[in-house]
Amino acid sequence: MRRATAALVAALAMLAAGCSATGKPVDLAAVQSAQRPEPVGVVVNPPATTGAATQVPPCDPTASLRPGAMPGPGAMPEGSTMKKIQDRGRLIAGVDQNTFLFGFRNPTSNQIEGFDIDRVREIAAAIFGDANKVQFKVITSAERIPALQKGEVDIVVRTMTATCARWVDINFSAIYYVAGQRLLVDRGSEITGVDQLRGQRVCAAKGSTSLNKLRDSPAPPEVVAVDNWTDCLLMLQQGQVVGVSTDDTILAGMVAQDPNVKMVGPRFTEEPYGIGIPKANEDMVRFVNGVLEKSIASGSWTASYGRWLTQAGEQAAPPTVKYRD
Repeated sequence: MRRATAALVAALAMLAAGCSATGKPVDLAAVQSAQRPEPVGVVVNPPATTGAATQVPPCDPTASLRPGAMPGPGAMPEGSTMKKIQDRGRLIAGVDQNTFLFGFRNPTSNQIEGFDIDRVREIAAAIFGDANKVQFKVITSAERIPALQKGEVDIVVRTMTATCARWVDINFSAIYYVAGQRLLVDRGSEITGVDQLRGQRVCAAKGSTSLNKLRDSPAPPEVVAVDNWTDCLLMLQQGQVVGVSTDDTILAGMVAQDPNVKMVGPRFTEEPYGIGIPKANEDMVRFVNGVLEKSIASGSWTASYGRWLTQAGEQAAPPTVKYRD
């Protein structure tokens, strides 16, 4: 209520300071409410995209390239992608800083942390013997594939679903986590599932698979696309959308941040997360898969999961690894 009152007072103050088109002051007695501003970059019902510039061949998007012999830290093979990274002195990783539990900036330490960030540090440790030799490049969901294609990052670890369409443009590691799309609403909402959303405004991030899944749902809503998931939470808190729909892992982070929201309905998709790698760098794909295998076998994956995701009520085991060769 305090937030609503403050927003209304501020809006009324701005109205009082200005004049109408005819020069008459605004009649404050006639002002009943003020529209809260939307986040920058909001797009309503954006055009559908597949994530690929060419026709999409059928594939198993969860099957990656088998790892080979793993070199020791600091001893990457000459001519390899990993050697270039080693010589540079740092791994450049595209990550999020707005998704609580997966990739977020800790306000106390100002460090980027989370389950995805642990995966990045494991890769850095495998290359350098030092998990801190990382340059984090914060990107949006829509920037993930372009950043890889332009060579701006070595990897993208950002709750990224592996799909056949995306495999056309980039490579993926083996699947390191499997999520599922659900719906987040205000705790007082009577909405219990996606079948009740027809014609209502629901938020999702630009460049995410969630957008198309909402369009294909039995009762398609009016989709509101934003740059970051935190923008969706803000719009829900301000009553500008009736819900947010994306992977349950991302929504769990929102619930942990705001007790006034809740997840409803079962999963209606399966979202296998892979680490994005440039299309030309197949040696890096095999290397990263070797790192993931070691992480799972050593218990590092489980420890990371316990640190971040069990606090949100999530329960899971490492996904079964699949290779295409």
